[in-house]
Amino acid sequence: MKTFTLFAAALLTASISSAQSINDAQIASIVVTANQVDIDAGKLAASKGTNAEVKKFANLMVADHTNVNKQAVALVTKLKVTPEDNDTSKSLKEGGDKNLETLKGLKGAAFDKAYVDHEVAYHQAVLDAVDKTLIPGAKNEELKALLVKVRPAFVAHLEHAKHVQSTLK
Repeated sequence: MKTFTLFAAALLTASISSAQSINDAQIASIVVTANQVDIDAGKLAASKGTNAEVKKFANLMVADHTNVNKQAVALVTKLKVTPEDNDTSKSLKEGGDKNLETLKGLKGAAFDKAYVDHEVAYHQAVLDAVDKTLIPGAKNEELKALLVKVRPAFVAHLEHAKHVQSTLK
C-alpha cells in the first residue's frame, strides 16, 4: 500500500517535469484518469469498508469525482479536445489498478486504514499536480478555469480524509 502511495506522489509531482511540456489533451486525460482511479477505489470502499465514516467518505468520493469527470468530459467535448493518453495517465491507471488489487486483499479495519491512508496521500499528490503542473500547463482558459474551480473540492477531500484517518488510529 505504501508503495503505491509513494508512487502516486512521485508520479504526479515529478513525471511531468514542467508545465510547458504538457498540452490540454494530456491534461484532460490525466484529470479523467485521476478521478476514475478515485471513483473505483471509492466504490470498493463503499461496499467493503466496515467503518461508517470510511463508507460515508467513500460514497462522497464517488459522487464528487463522478461530478468532476462529467464536467471535464463536457468541457473537452465542447472544446473538441480528445484526451491524449500519456505516461502520467497510464501510470495513474496502472497504480489505481494495483491499489484496488491490494485493497481487495484486505478486510475490516486493515482495509479501512489502507483505503483512507491512500486517500490522504493521493489527494495531496493530486493537489500538488494541479498546482504545479496542470493549472500552469493549461493553455485553454476554460480548462484552466475548471481546474481552479474544482481545486477547493480536492482540498476539502484531503482535509476530510485526514479527519477520518485520525479517527482510525
